[in-house]
Amino acid sequence: MKRSIPILPTLIVLIAVGIMIRLGFWQVARLHEKESMLARFEAVAADRTVHRWPAGDIAPMAYSRLRLGCRSDAPVKAEAGRSAQGQSGWAQVAPCTTPEGSKARVVLGWSSRPDPAQWSGGTVTGTLLPRDNEVIVVADPPLAGLQANARPDPRNLPNNHLAYAVQWFAFAAVALVIYVLALRKRLIP
Repeated sequence: MKRSIPILPTLIVLIAVGIMIRLGFWQVARLHEKESMLARFEAVAADRTVHRWPAGDIAPMAYSRLRLGCRSDAPVKAEAGRSAQGQSGWAQVAPCTTPEGSKARVVLGWSSRPDPAQWSGGTVTGTLLPRDNEVIVVADPPLAGLQANARPDPRNLPNNHLAYAVQWFAFAAVALVIYVLALRKRLIP
């Protein structure tokens, strides 16, 4: 009696192993992205100059200190959250339009009460934060009467991507070995 390899279970296992291997390579890519972000942060942190608002792409300016003239078109909002020091409180956030017409959100400072600060615009010096959908500037020094929210430091972010990649590759190898052993047991009497 001739025994054959079952097609559907083999296909399912191969797809699952392929997905696990793809997830492993995705974690390796994330590791490289995070390392390049940290290298960029180190380079910018060493630069103590205060830049003007960039005319073009702001992505290369991430984490650098800059000065911008700001016109506030809407009132300041108090947004609940945690400061960089881990204290709960209220971030005082103002929408801002630069003279060039660019939009940004300016974190004017931190308070322990939800009462919005009074601010109608002006010149702000702060740290530019990279965000996907918006531009955020953390004012340093903060608006009078508010506490400072420490300069953001991406070195505090976990960077376990290499361990995650190794786990996904190990899962794929174990799944493949288990399936081959089960298949061998079935095919060899």
